[in-house]
Amino acid sequence: MFRFAAAACAAALVLAPAVVQAADARLAAAVAGANRAPPNKARDAARHPVETLTFWGLKPKATVVEVVPGGGYWTEILAPYAKATGGRYIAGVADVDGAQNKAAAQKAVDAFAARYGDKAVYGDIGLAGFGLTSKPLGPPNSADLVITARNIHNFTYQPGFLDKSMKDFFAVLKPGGVLGIEEHRADPRPEVAGITDGYMSQARVIAAAEKAGFKLAASSEVNANPKDTKDHPFGVWTLPPTRQSSADGKPNPSFDRTKYDAIGESDRMTLRFVKPKA
Repeated sequence: MFRFAAAACAAALVLAPAVVQAADARLAAAVAGANRAPPNKARDAARHPVETLTFWGLKPKATVVEVVPGGGYWTEILAPYAKATGGRYIAGVADVDGAQNKAAAQKAVDAFAARYGDKAVYGDIGLAGFGLTSKPLGPPNSADLVITARNIHNFTYQPGFLDKSMKDFFAVLKPGGVLGIEEHRADPRPEVAGITDGYMSQARVIAAAEKAGFKLAASSEVNANPKDTKDHPFGVWTLPPTRQSSADGKPNPSFDRTKYDAIGESDRMTLRFVKPKA
């Protein structure tokens, strides 16, 4: 794990040791921040934030676009880090213009903006609409790092959305910029038809990124979980943190969660892609 992280740092940064140590200290400080919600902090042992972000090549002054931030696990780390290092954090949130329910989408965007509205902690967070028909995530060649975590399977449920997503990521990144992906991993078994259980094959994710023009730079096992048998009654959502216990999503008090809680969070691929410089 640490060999992967060290290799990523060496590839992404050509800096004096003191500068690298200072950057690491600011990332560690962001992970330890008092602003982080206790449930998110409790997941650090499963999500390895320092190691994962180091592998993806996060660095001071970077412009980072996080696509579909969800519950804000990474927002709570990345936005304060960007503020502390002179960078910028942009969230790819619901595309209000393209939403079927515009009022609900706007409500979600407003709630996200309010939740992270304390500029003393989070700085000036940028918002970009993201969806099947959304506009670009930002000006072409403007971002250093795009990340999306545990989301790629959702982009397969609408025809053309996965390809469109990868093109959006490619367009907003600078030449040499990085796309970081974390996703529930189906391997070594085949994908379930329609990816209805949330697990994707690593080959499919790589092929989709390469189709858009990316080159796979490295993969890491930092978020691997060999205990994950990937045969759960409600797919990946049976496991923490969702802990689904019935087909309709309502809590079922008679469902025995013992073995699923013992597994912990899913087995996940962690990939780093690069937009070629030429």
